Amino acid sequence: MRCEVVAVGTELLLGQIVDTNSSWIGEQLALVGIDSLRQTKVGDNLDRVVAVIGEAVDRADAVIVCGGLGPTQDDITRDAIARVMGVQLELDDEVAARIEAMFGGRGRRMPMNNLRQAEVPVGATAISDPQPGTAPGLICPFTRPGPGGTPVAKVIYAVPGVPHEMTEIMVGAIFPDLQARAGVQAVIRSRTLRTWGESESGLAERLAGRITELDRAAASGDAAGAVTIAFLASGIEGLKVRLTAKAVSTDAAEALLAAEELEVRGILGPDLVFGLDDETMESAVLMLLGHTGLTLGLAESLTGGLAASRITDVPGASASFRGALVSYSSAVKVDLLAVPDGPVVSAAAAEAMATGVRSVLGADVGLSFTGVAGPEPQDGEVPGTVFVGLDIDGEVSSIRLQLPGDRLRVRQFSVISGLGILRARLAARLAGDATTDNTTPY
Repeated sequence: MRCEVVAVGTELLLGQIVDTNSSWIGEQLALVGIDSLRQTKVGDNLDRVVAVIGEAVDRADAVIVCGGLGPTQDDITRDAIARVMGVQLELDDEVAARIEAMFGGRGRRMPMNNLRQAEVPVGATAISDPQPGTAPGLICPFTRPGPGGTPVAKVIYAVPGVPHEMTEIMVGAIFPDLQARAGVQAVIRSRTLRTWGESESGLAERLAGRITELDRAAASGDAAGAVTIAFLASGIEGLKVRLTAKAVSTDAAEALLAAEELEVRGILGPDLVFGLDDETMESAVLMLLGHTGLTLGLAESLTGGLAASRITDVPGASASFRGALVSYSSAVKVDLLAVPDGPVVSAAAAEAMATGVRSVLGADVGLSFTGVAGPEPQDGEVPGTVFVGLDIDGEVSSIRLQLPGDRLRVRQFSVISGLGILRARLAARLAGDATTDNTTPY
């Protein structure tokens, strides 16, 4: 079963709304074992929407159209689908009654143009959204002449553009219908290893041998060949190594992924891999703080509270996080953190900040950030120069980093680099190996 996704809406082309619907649908199609060939965006023009859907139908067995099901004049998805199918629109009395009842239940008068949402192409089935939206989804099966004029079965699905309405309809009705039509006997599952401390090309080089082994297994029909490895660059979130497995059942796919995860972790090592799937660097740090029974205090200069913000985004952070001081000015560094006179962009200043914040906040661990975000040099250091200070129970150290990018990226890279250094130190402490370190910023 080949599937394409069409997102309708001029606002998508203008960049006024980011098309998260198509990416979510693409991800979920993979999970239910449906091949996704292409995703297209098109504006609110009937002729262009008809052309795009028609072209998608020619290439694919199923097309999912997202958006354009509202009650206004620019909501033209129903009209476009009807034209592609070669049928008329007809009023679905059941849908019309449901829309009227929804307005009545809210004590509001229903504008007559809302009845447009009860019009469906002849032969199509309307899907009611269990959430309180008015736009129904559509399942539109039909046939189209194939090679030699032989009829070929096609299906067009239409879902609202409102994300929560779209997901309800996709999960409740459209994915099951797609799987039934496709006779899918396979599932696709993925898991992602989160890494920091190596470039994308460096990761590819480290895993080149394993990727070759998987390719050979696939060519020979070995079950291990059902797993693939891909790399996803995610900026300040690090680099992701995505493992994907296709199998006859969820359990079989998860077993393949578990085995491959062990292989990849063994190749990359614990210094590079800091998390799995949605785990972040900050959640990894907080987990290790919990395991070691240590508390953390932050002293931030150029990062201006970014590190504290990331830490406090994690539920339960208060168990280990004491707080942060944004010591942006030199005077605050001196007065509150006992930083000695001299350059504040230096290893000595970073170490004094880490020790000072640990003392002021009564924390076991002090982590500090000072440096030059740019655009001008400071204290003889060029933009991108960052010093990370660390004080763990009186063991004081610092690391000098040279980070790329503009002012914002330098600040963001500083945070994940500093947290990565702390994670490695905590992991080494937990393992009883004080020599382990991860000082490479990216």
